Amino acid sequence: MATSQAPTRQAITLKGSTNLVTEFFKYAANTILFQRGVYPSDDFHMVKKYGQTVLVTQDLALENYLDRILKQVNKWLLTGSVTQLVLAIISKDARLPLERWVFDVNLVEQPADSAEPTPTKPESEIQAEIRYILKQIVSTVTFLPIIDTPTVFNILAYTHDSADVPADEWVDTDPLAIEASKSQQVKLRSFSTDVHRIEALVAYRYEG
Repeated sequence: MATSQAPTRQAITLKGSTNLVTEFFKYAANTILFQRGVYPSDDFHMVKKYGQTVLVTQDLALENYLDRILKQVNKWLLTGSVTQLVLAIISKDARLPLERWVFDVNLVEQPADSAEPTPTKPESEIQAEIRYILKQIVSTVTFLPIIDTPTVFNILAYTHDSADVPADEWVDTDPLAIEASKSQQVKLRSFSTDVHRIEALVAYRYEG
């Protein structure tokens, strides 16, 4: 007779962590696109998240695009296939990379010799860390160069060679790097769950 087993704590933690990280990317992308003026401010509306107000797009095409991207990112996170996500802002006419918002995805190493299970990190603590990162993204307007040209954006995903990559949606592309001699970068805060650690930075073109 077949018996059903309860899911292990590890399986629950992986799925829960994956959903938290995917959701963070959604709100981080929306915050960047709003703050950097890639889309008109009228295209965004306010929602409550992480104990604060965040802005989310009302543009249906953009919303569908981000949902499609994040659905695949969620799958890669579950299989440990993605190592980095980049949101690149590019000048629309010259196709010049102006900013690269980089999010490194690392797996949290569990102590192999510990007899006691590692205590679960409270979700409230994770949300507080995410809240600080989103506030930092908002505050970057105080030092990032003013963008006075129309822009577009692209999302790049760096994955392991073994990753399952849908050929109809993802293609090998230019890394949209900024020349080292014209690039400045600022490290942002990080956040971690029991499974993932996300480290963030913004690199930007500086002609001065």
